[in-house]
Amino acid sequence: MLDITLLRKDLPQVVARLEARKSPQPFLDVARFSALEAERKTIQLRTEDLQARRNSLSRQIGQHKAKGEDASAAMAEVAGLADELKASAERLDAIQAELAEMLMSIPNLPHESVPHGADETANAEIRRWGTPRGFDFAPRDHVDVGGPLGMDFDTGARLSGSRFSFLRGPAARLHRALAQFMLDVQTTEHGYTECYTPYIVNREVLEGTGQLPKFKDQMFWVYRGEEDVEEGEGGQAVAAGSEQYLISTSEIPLTNTVREQVLPESALPIKLTAHSPCFRSEAGSAGRDTRGMIRQHQFDKVEMVQIVHPGASYAVLEEMVGHAEAILQKLALPYRVVTLCTGDLGFQSTKTYDLEVWLPAQGTYREISSCSNCEAFQSRRMQARFKNAQGKNEFVHTLNGSGLAVGRTLVAVLENYQQADGSVEVPTALRPYLGGLERLRP
Repeated sequence: MLDITLLRKDLPQVVARLEARKSPQPFLDVARFSALEAERKTIQLRTEDLQARRNSLSRQIGQHKAKGEDASAAMAEVAGLADELKASAERLDAIQAELAEMLMSIPNLPHESVPHGADETANAEIRRWGTPRGFDFAPRDHVDVGGPLGMDFDTGARLSGSRFSFLRGPAARLHRALAQFMLDVQTTEHGYTECYTPYIVNREVLEGTGQLPKFKDQMFWVYRGEEDVEEGEGGQAVAAGSEQYLISTSEIPLTNTVREQVLPESALPIKLTAHSPCFRSEAGSAGRDTRGMIRQHQFDKVEMVQIVHPGASYAVLEEMVGHAEAILQKLALPYRVVTLCTGDLGFQSTKTYDLEVWLPAQGTYREISSCSNCEAFQSRRMQARFKNAQGKNEFVHTLNGSGLAVGRTLVAVLENYQQADGSVEVPTALRPYLGGLERLRP
């Protein structure tokens, strides 16, 4: 979340930067925020006056009693002050809760280097790598290429409904090989620590990284049964019927590993990676990319997360883009890098680069990775801090990126490496993961 001090000091500037996101609805009710802030200040000043008066009366009561004098009037006034102080504290708590709720719904502020624009058409291309292959036959899309290799959407639909896939044989082997290859590159070449994370997390964990409350309709919810009460860490009981969710990315558990901690500065940077399934309800995306594996309710991804010193985060963002690019380059898949405009920027991000891979059947580039700097937006929600050189606690900066989306990489390999006879050439970098196999055949 944003630092409320920033809103208090320069509300017009915050509003202007939020307006750059080009939302049809304002993210902040300025009139309501200003009214709550004015009331908060009034109550706090009145509380300070009441406390000073109570302290003065308490001294008088002590003096009266020491002299054997009647202190009943002063005691009666103190009792009345106590009632008013209690009412003020309750109202102040209510105001703070409403302000906190408002802050939870406000997105991050775009970095000054982010191009202004209303939607993806204003995204700025930074560079391209590789030359799209020329075909001496009409290239087929991944559904037609992958079907004979074990990509089965009918079985996925029968098991789970639309936007689920079932892989068998060569398609399943290629999917596994890609994930293992990505993990090996990120860990052995780029210095990330491999992790295995839970796929179900608690509500507060999703609030920490910003998926809740904003994107609740995009999540798959899980609820414990009434009798499913377990003893949690430290002997604490886990409440029956508690609210939990399937993760939409392993960024969520990886980033939250530092929640409610004060790290030594020497611990930074922390570099984590994980291969996991990702679950997204895709609410509001009806009719988009319904064919094949481009937009699924369940897909796999190798995620990169870095937790860093604030002074390093933008250099690290460029580094992480390079870590994602390395996978595409090793697989010899043509791609381009774009920086997202203010209107296409994610809720948590200050700046995002997308990597888009070339898909010959569509004749266009499609997103395969996003790398984002969230600055202190997530760490403020998680209360994740480090002790700086001056001995003061400071919020870390958090970054995340796909390294890469496994399913979309599978799509790209099938389309870019397809052969006229229906087989698919295995990229050289993947052959050790497939027992030296050079070609996948139906």
